[in-house]
Amino acid sequence: MRLDFKSIVLLVLLFAGQPASAQKVTLYLASGGEMTVREYVVEGDRVRYYSLERSQWEEVPLRIVDLEKTQSREERSQKRLEAMRAESRAERIAERKARTELHYVPIEEGVYRYLDRETTYVTQSEVITEKSTKRGILKIVSPIPAIAGKNVLSVTGAESPVVFHDPRPIFFVRQSGLSRMGIVRLQSEPKKKRRVVQIIQVQPQTKELYEEQEDVKIFRQELASGVYRIWPVEDLEPGEYAVVDFTPGEADLRVWDFGIRGGARAESETEGDAAR
Repeated sequence: MRLDFKSIVLLVLLFAGQPASAQKVTLYLASGGEMTVREYVVEGDRVRYYSLERSQWEEVPLRIVDLEKTQSREERSQKRLEAMRAESRAERIAERKARTELHYVPIEEGVYRYLDRETTYVTQSEVITEKSTKRGILKIVSPIPAIAGKNVLSVTGAESPVVFHDPRPIFFVRQSGLSRMGIVRLQSEPKKKRRVVQIIQVQPQTKELYEEQEDVKIFRQELASGVYRIWPVEDLEPGEYAVVDFTPGEADLRVWDFGIRGGARAESETEGDAAR
């Protein structure tokens, strides 16, 4: 069966730009059945289609085809395909960006703030446990004492000396052995000249630990093995915050504190600010 010029033009317009793998369409019939074809075109009261089963052009009366359902399902399928393509493009862009940003991360372990293609080292904070006379930076090799009851972990000072004016700072973290990494909001206690990072409840009988902190929703992206990019999902309100890492149940909290001031984005940052 030969197609006239009008039919050829309609087919070209209908399927132009579609890859071969996408040229498979389901024709729904008014009787409730369906046919899988490579492509089709409506001409007057006839529907012409290319049969995948017989590898040739055939036609049926338009009245036996549920054209509304066919076009509706085809439109939904096309939208899903476009969404998948958009997601794939976004993933490729993100991967390229990640490879580029990786060059800005120093080889030394630590937390860095990234801003305007520059990274600034963030000093790890000193953490104090209220029920311990010991003071010092807590590390995996030096967990806090598991004292039964409530243990308040805090950093000194009502405000952090590290101040950001960008409400959505970006951090690079190069650290081996990371466990639960994130950003938390600190509870400032001016009278005690401290900011509470985490409260640990220790069960008297079992000595099990339960950590409590105010988590901030973040995006987390692994740029390479042991190298991460983290940033808040939404703008941070003015206040006190910290990048933290700990192993649940192990009392090994590590903290890098900072403050958000003003809420307006600024081109220059206070000395000592950390990496976006």
